[in-house]
Amino acid sequence: MTRAPLAALLAIGLALPCPAAVGVRTVATGFERPVWAGAPAGAGGKLWVMEQAGRVWVVDLATSERRETPFLDLREEVSRRDNEEGLLGLAFAPDFAASGRYYVNFTDKERHTRIVRLTSDDRLTTDLGTAEVLMRYQQDFGNHNGGWIGFGPDGMLYVANGDGGSAHDPKDRAQDLSSPLGKMLRLDVSPDSGHKVPADNPFVRRRGVVPEIWAYGLRNPWRCSFDRETGDLWMGDVGQAAWEEINFIPAGKGSGANYGWRLREGEVATPTGDIGGPKPRGAVDPIYVYSHGQGDDQGISVTGGYVYRGPVAALRGRYVFGDYQNPRIWSIKQERGKATDFRDHTSEFQPAGGRIQLIAAFGEGSDGSLFIIDHTGPVYEVVAK
Repeated sequence: MTRAPLAALLAIGLALPCPAAVGVRTVATGFERPVWAGAPAGAGGKLWVMEQAGRVWVVDLATSERRETPFLDLREEVSRRDNEEGLLGLAFAPDFAASGRYYVNFTDKERHTRIVRLTSDDRLTTDLGTAEVLMRYQQDFGNHNGGWIGFGPDGMLYVANGDGGSAHDPKDRAQDLSSPLGKMLRLDVSPDSGHKVPADNPFVRRRGVVPEIWAYGLRNPWRCSFDRETGDLWMGDVGQAAWEEINFIPAGKGSGANYGWRLREGEVATPTGDIGGPKPRGAVDPIYVYSHGQGDDQGISVTGGYVYRGPVAALRGRYVFGDYQNPRIWSIKQERGKATDFRDHTSEFQPAGGRIQLIAAFGEGSDGSLFIIDHTGPVYEVVAK
């Protein structure tokens, strides 16, 4: 057998692709309880960061400087009386660059959720005189507001609501189709004013039902996202006392789906509160669950994330998510509706000289970059080292 020269072997080794190390860089710090970050299409180099108390700031990604004037200031309208209330969601219209329209989800001073349309003339500030309330509905308690909103590939606005709060959904809101709580709503916001109920919403012709309902059986959906490449919908739904779950809805599916709460927690009958039971007919199981605890693959309150479509090749196509109180960051791949290839990224996704403390949300940049929002104030970007 003839051996290849050492130099040739080294050359072959150097030619083989090596997976790049992945880490984070600090984008900006000093925010007051940030809960969301994102950017409209085409807004390269900028990131919008939302604070729970009611302000949204524009940050220059190259310099890490935020504008002195906030993009939005709703502090006079937003309730922060309870821990889970506040300004909780923002969605830019697909044509934001032309129209300046965007939408927010917040808890008002009378403990109602408001879905509001606003317009930014200069795309950097907002006149509150442009605000138009599209929906307003009462919350039962001070927690489980949900709060995510986002545009689907169908151009409709989706709104994720928690069950209204307290423990074990005492008013059984999530299974009650006459209430918007514990639901995913779907709105057509194309009219110049107001909104329309999409004609193909699943319960639009049923009496006594909130016609905007698209799916139900949710406890507290804390951060959802549409995969920008496939149109699939992912939802992180916070559990009660035993299980946290991630739900996966393939593009074009999910209309009328029941995710099982309060009868089901994760993949089982709810084990506490004497409310558990068999799966409702047609109920959808989560794609991934994890148990409560402080282990490497455990947690206490799930934070949904994104399917990564940014510049870091090692992460592309992986759904990245985490846990708020046991601040771990994981990813999975989806194959034929099943979760595969679980990975723990917690140690590599830590800032130099510090640690991520409370994972309030993940964010997505206009180029698919991924951001991690720490509720204590910093925002980080996932980067190749």
